[in-house]
Amino acid sequence: MNELLTNIYDEYNRYIYHLCLKLTRNQNEAEDLMQEVWVKVVRYEESVAKVDHVKAWLTTITMNTFRDRYRKNVRRSKYMMNQPEQLDVPILDLVPNNDFTTEEIVEKTEITKIVQEKMSQLDNIYQKTLWYFYVDQFSLAEISDLMKVSIGTVKSRLFRAKARLKEILLSDNGVAEAVLA
Repeated sequence: MNELLTNIYDEYNRYIYHLCLKLTRNQNEAEDLMQEVWVKVVRYEESVAKVDHVKAWLTTITMNTFRDRYRKNVRRSKYMMNQPEQLDVPILDLVPNNDFTTEEIVEKTEITKIVQEKMSQLDNIYQKTLWYFYVDQFSLAEISDLMKVSIGTVKSRLFRAKARLKEILLSDNGVAEAVLA
């Protein structure tokens, strides 16, 4: 493991463990999840140097890994446990496909573009607050430090920004139909 990865591990290992524990609510599962996360980090080690916000990147990897494990466990319990021993069809045919269709991907991309365009109509302070919280996935405390305001101010800015963005989206009838459909 290179020095950069070692430094990242040393700095964020406790954070990742606590996030895993919060997600799984079980010490053994948290340790398993954490191990999977670090395996992925090592696997994508060439990408690490290009990452601007390491903590947000690690959080995203952790959340995605948790979601993947959860889906896999749900599938397993739903389709494996209650099946007869002899099946005429392959087990994999019973597992629902959670992949997005091309139409769903295009639709999601379009909605993302629309929301980002409408976000640009917000005051800069609200844009930054939404971006830090939802895109960079910073905590309220981190945003508070970045913006040099209290956590209460960050919370109220988030609330106002979401309300204003909703107003902007709903005021455009075509957008309202596309986003809320």
